[in-house]
Amino acid sequence: MSGATRAENEQRGAGGRFKRFLERLSSSEEDLHSQELRQEADSKGCTRIAACGDRQIVRVTGTLRTVTLRPRAGVPTLEAELFDGSAALDVVWLGRRAIAGIEPGRGLIAWGRISMNHGRPVMFNPKYELRPLGQE
Repeated sequence: MSGATRAENEQRGAGGRFKRFLERLSSSEEDLHSQELRQEADSKGCTRIAACGDRQIVRVTGTLRTVTLRPRAGVPTLEAELFDGSAALDVVWLGRRAIAGIEPGRGLIAWGRISMNHGRPVMFNPKYELRPLGQE
């Protein structure tokens, strides 16, 4: 490799780092958080929610944005919205009023079958793992 080529590569590398730095400065906090969640999903070997198809068995990870108690056909139902930076997924536990640790802002890894309900992906009674506090 010639000296001129090496210098050009170093300039491109520095320019790339500077470009990423400027992008981070100009990005909103929500965009940065979404990017971190997408990278985390990739690093854990999970499927991005946006890439999940109907009736597909998947493993997803993200942060719980909302948790609500909503009865379905007279049965108590705990519903949570899981966001992974690419899209949101409704996680539903039938027959439950509360689950310890399921709260907004908590990190969660869930696996199960995706179904579509009114155009939104939903996972009923998934197997799940709560991520330790402080690692959200």
